[in-house]
Amino acid sequence: MPEAVLFDWTNTLSQFAWDDALLAEGHRAGLTALGRADEAAEYTERYRAEVLPAVTAAGAWSVLDYPTELRKVLGDVSDEELDDFLDAEHDVWAAARTVAPGLDLLLQRLDGLGVNVGIIANTWPDPARLLRREIAALGEVGSLFRPIVLSGEVGVRKPDPAIFAIALDALELDPFDVYFVGDRLVDDVGGAGSVGMVTVQATWFHTDRSDGTIEPDFVAATTADVLDAVLSDR
Repeated sequence: MPEAVLFDWTNTLSQFAWDDALLAEGHRAGLTALGRADEAAEYTERYRAEVLPAVTAAGAWSVLDYPTELRKVLGDVSDEELDDFLDAEHDVWAAARTVAPGLDLLLQRLDGLGVNVGIIANTWPDPARLLRREIAALGEVGSLFRPIVLSGEVGVRKPDPAIFAIALDALELDPFDVYFVGDRLVDDVGGAGSVGMVTVQATWFHTDRSDGTIEPDFVAATTADVLDAVLSDR
């Protein structure tokens, strides 16, 4: 049985569904936090025209600094004001986020088996601290995750082997004693596999189709399948 099971976040433990109405609502909440609610409609219009196309372009994470992009529309705001804006906006978007079905049961069972659980996730464009808020919102099961390794905090992203090595160092475990569960073949399966972890492709939210060059050790259509994979390794 593995000593630890580590998870990706987006489209693995949590799913985010775009909602155009929430875009405007989130902007209004963010600007209200700054005492600028009357600018909301104009801000959303400019955001859609100037920021959204750049942020959603392929590879945007590697070339864009999101706070800089926001300041092009928000104007000269302090770091604290930008945080206030993002916090209020993020709270509105909570309605668009769902956790994986059966997640609580899976984490409780793994914990009961003495298996450590953790998270390795890429974070962009929002700051890593907002993802930590989402994890904390899971309540008691969210407190089980150790370590939590986020690209926005450690300065390296999946599939770079270095981000997986950081988690292994924190656990003080060999990679073959650790499972990694994620939806993406390159970032998750390929990255974790490159350091020797046992890989599980999670397909309950999203299926990243294989081209034959990257294959997971297990495929999990449900969170229960992750537990089955763990229990099979006895």
